[in-house]
Amino acid sequence: MNIHFSCPVCSCPGRLQVPGQADWQCPQCDNLVHAPQDVDAALANCPVCGGHEFYKKKDFPHQLGMGILLAACLASSVTTLFYQWWLTWGILIGSAAFDGILYLLVKDAIVCYRCQALFRGVVPREQHLPFELTIFERHRQEKLRRAELQKAGNGKPV
Repeated sequence: MNIHFSCPVCSCPGRLQVPGQADWQCPQCDNLVHAPQDVDAALANCPVCGGHEFYKKKDFPHQLGMGILLAACLASSVTTLFYQWWLTWGILIGSAAFDGILYLLVKDAIVCYRCQALFRGVVPREQHLPFELTIFERHRQEKLRRAELQKAGNGKPV
């Protein structure tokens, strides 16, 4: 399992490989993150923040997907300009087929709602459902409240 995350204290990017590397120490703030060596135990609670709610998503770069869509739109617009209808439909249907093939080939990744840690190489289980906006918003509001309390408490962590 490969874990990509941000340090909970200073937001410095970090990475852990489990099994193998068990601890990660932040180079900026010396915060220590410990990941259990058991993959099943690692996803009972997030090793970064301790959260227990996760969602699954396709492990595919969104910029590449948008680039493919933009290229197909531009190419089909040019062929439409020259009244090349068969070529236009070929480009549009071909890009949709390519997108479908990529969807089937790309594996899922698990993401923690609370800290947005990304877990690669984990087989999603039945409790790992797709993204749910209400759960994400609850965690986002909780993070904002903690930041306000910390600011009101003269910078002391809450």
